[in-house]
Amino acid sequence: MFNMRLRPYQAEVAKAVIESIQRDLGLTFSVEIARQGGKNELSAHLEVLLLTMFMAAGGNAIKCSPTFKPQTIISISRLKERLDDFGFGGIWLTEAGYMVRLGNARQVFLSADESSSVVGHTADILLEIDESQDVDKDKYTKEFRPMASASNATTVHYGTTWDDTTLLEEVKQTNLELEKKDGIKRHFRYDWQDVARYNPAYKAFVESELERLGEAHPLFRTQYALLPLRGGGGFLTSQQIAQLRGDHSRFHQPQEHRIYVAGIDFAGESEQLEDEVLTRPGRDATVITIAEVIPDTTEAAKEPLIRVVEQYAWVGKNHSELYPQMVDILKNVWHCSRIVTDATGIGEPVTSFLRKPLGGKVVPFKFTQKTKSDAGFDLLAAINSGRLKLYKHDGSTDYRELIFELEKAKSVYRPNQTLNFFVDPSDGHDDYLMSLALVIQAANKCVPRKARGRLTG
Repeated sequence: MFNMRLRPYQAEVAKAVIESIQRDLGLTFSVEIARQGGKNELSAHLEVLLLTMFMAAGGNAIKCSPTFKPQTIISISRLKERLDDFGFGGIWLTEAGYMVRLGNARQVFLSADESSSVVGHTADILLEIDESQDVDKDKYTKEFRPMASASNATTVHYGTTWDDTTLLEEVKQTNLELEKKDGIKRHFRYDWQDVARYNPAYKAFVESELERLGEAHPLFRTQYALLPLRGGGGFLTSQQIAQLRGDHSRFHQPQEHRIYVAGIDFAGESEQLEDEVLTRPGRDATVITIAEVIPDTTEAAKEPLIRVVEQYAWVGKNHSELYPQMVDILKNVWHCSRIVTDATGIGEPVTSFLRKPLGGKVVPFKFTQKTKSDAGFDLLAAINSGRLKLYKHDGSTDYRELIFELEKAKSVYRPNQTLNFFVDPSDGHDDYLMSLALVIQAANKCVPRKARGRLTG
């Protein structure tokens, strides 16, 4: 199509967009393509085609991205490369650092960041909204949507799913309703299996991610399966908790020639960030989780297995009292290779004290909105893939409390595609849960990970 290297699903979208432009239909499209499935290349090819179509008549096409750096800058560079590929090198010009001109036609690139100033631009040809799920609804409605009004320009929203509150999901649902009324296809959806039909390398990559993350993982569901999350709720399902239960015994001392790591959650007052409790609400226990790390020695070099073998918990004891005992447990009993500690708030000075006798084996972990989200996703990946196993039920208070916290844990998915997980203070504490999340951080960095190729598209 158009003498351009587009896959069939990309060509289907391109045909619909071009038809809407040529017939002055002014349609709004929503396009969901699995991560790294080629939406950026589709956009760049469309931009090249439209610049050539309107280079004599003139006009502006506008594309906005959630951020100027790096997203908008990458889009500008990609368009320049494609113009060169199609023989327009030395003909196109850059204007004001954010516009690319070919003849009388311009492709304008803008940031949709809430602080950006974009009012005054007009989209005569096409309005593109990149990563629409990350663009603020009010920003789009008040500042970007009116850009297409004067010329009734066609609009395209690109992205992947997140939850049912995003701009992309709102446009998608509107389009699906309109399709029922007039039969005009406005929503295009291509999950990872659709993309994989035309790209064997992509198929192999996503299958490895499926094995690593698990089908139920929020990132796999949204980025590859294109299934939106439905708000918050329980952090773990009963099936996931069942999958966690192992059949190995609890050990009170190490076995020879094994690798052990630790995750430590310190008792103390919760820290607050951005008006939201990101650490343990109402916590009052210091918990150490010890896990054995079993590297994958096969040629596939998969992620290591993680077996929780011991837990320690102290309630109502000062850190200064616990300090000698913690050092002895970590250094002389378990000979831990890596120890990740909660270095948020009161945990920071305690971590510093532990580093004196234990050195670089102690790795501080500060809970922020992003790092806690990453830890939550890593914990889910370890559970879903079957890599993480608890010792079998031994009737202990430690085991019962951990299972209780896992069952009570809640999750909140934010618009910026981050996750918060916690136990509501009215339900109890989450010291064991956080200690478990930290031991995953210790295990994931303990064994060198297999290099993973990056897909572009």
